[in-house]
Amino acid sequence: MSGQWAAAATEADLGAARMQMALSLGWHIVLACFGVGMPAITLIAEWRGHRTGDAAYRLLARRWARAMGVLFAVGAVSGTILSFEMGLLWPGLMGTYGQVIGLPFSLEGIAFFIEAIFLGLYLYAWDRMPPVQHMLSGVPIVLAGVASAFFVVTANAWMQQPTGFDTEHGRIVRVRPWEAMFNPATPSQTVHMILAAFMVAGFGMASVYAVAMLRGRRDRYHRLGFLLPFTVAAVIAPAQVVVGDWAAHFVADNQPVKLAAMEGVYETESGVPLHVGGVAVDGELRYAVEIPDGLSLLAHWDPKAAIAGLDEVPERDRPPVNAVHLAFQAMVGLGFAMLALGAWLGLAWWRRRDLPRTPWFLRAASLAGVAAVVALESGWVVTEVGRQPWIVYGVLRTSDAVNPAPGLVWGFALVAAVYALLTGASVYVLRRMARDKPVPVAPQERDVTSFKVV
Repeated sequence: MSGQWAAAATEADLGAARMQMALSLGWHIVLACFGVGMPAITLIAEWRGHRTGDAAYRLLARRWARAMGVLFAVGAVSGTILSFEMGLLWPGLMGTYGQVIGLPFSLEGIAFFIEAIFLGLYLYAWDRMPPVQHMLSGVPIVLAGVASAFFVVTANAWMQQPTGFDTEHGRIVRVRPWEAMFNPATPSQTVHMILAAFMVAGFGMASVYAVAMLRGRRDRYHRLGFLLPFTVAAVIAPAQVVVGDWAAHFVADNQPVKLAAMEGVYETESGVPLHVGGVAVDGELRYAVEIPDGLSLLAHWDPKAAIAGLDEVPERDRPPVNAVHLAFQAMVGLGFAMLALGAWLGLAWWRRRDLPRTPWFLRAASLAGVAAVVALESGWVVTEVGRQPWIVYGVLRTSDAVNPAPGLVWGFALVAAVYALLTGASVYVLRRMARDKPVPVAPQERDVTSFKVV
């Protein structure tokens, strides 16, 4: 049935649908990361403020909460666009398999409403509730944000490892939604994404204050504004390396073609080297630094293990190698760079209980937010493009799932314009909020209005 739906789709329409989905997902996923990580960091600041009586912590918590509200509102818009695109652009997927993967989307909707309700309560109730009760009202925001990420990623994990249904005479029968949601790819992929969200939020928030400190703003407010989110992200970075290795092993065992594209392996062989850098040219990975037997060792814990090459499948079933390989290299390289940056701070703090004294540390930290976002987007390129040409791995091709209606190119142009407008509006509002000194005057903010921020 899905093949009949896509019979009239042109290559241009398919390309437009894929670009539109990539733009929407790539834009929304950044906001989603702040929705997962920022509430927890804000609660830590509020808790520290009440515990120590430090007005800098309380001011940070208030400002971050207001920014959190803006990002949540904009994220709700982009998330709504994504939900419509799933049905409008890919009827071959949702029309056939919606009954299989509908459960996590339904649960994500419940988590979204819980997050929205308690975020409104949290923002309104400053000094209208006792401190402990107000902090507790923020806990559901954290839990709902993590739950939302988990539910959505389980649906994507199912597209990597489809389970929970049987097929008879071309029809989907005996649907098992819980089995589909908790498919083999779910554990590694969900943990990898949730940790990435905390890293994006932590390094992203810290980078703002790193720039301010480079400009001479070295007061306690900016120092804590940098240290708290940066520390959260730096602590998570080593765990993310371990989880990333777990996810890579899953790919090696279950998606060997994707692994071959990630490493540019064209021919099946044993004792395959690990490639650092390189570009695929004429069916060969060139200009890469090779670590002998490295890929075989990392993938299967055996330096002489066989690695399946792209020659195992027809050319029409291979993902674009350069896109996947370069994205994988960027993700891994930036991940280790952020790990090293966190270790730099840890070493300086262990020796002197202070930040590294060289300005190069703050310069690197000011780029960490962008680096975290690039690593995140690169990881999703590996996940999604590496699965191609399948929208449901090994079951449904992307070209068979696309909407056959003409004119999808115009839809992509319209959505791109909407995201450009959303980006401009979000940056404008957040910059205006950041320039307020110390916070907009409001009755519930008397405890921090006298705090001087330079």
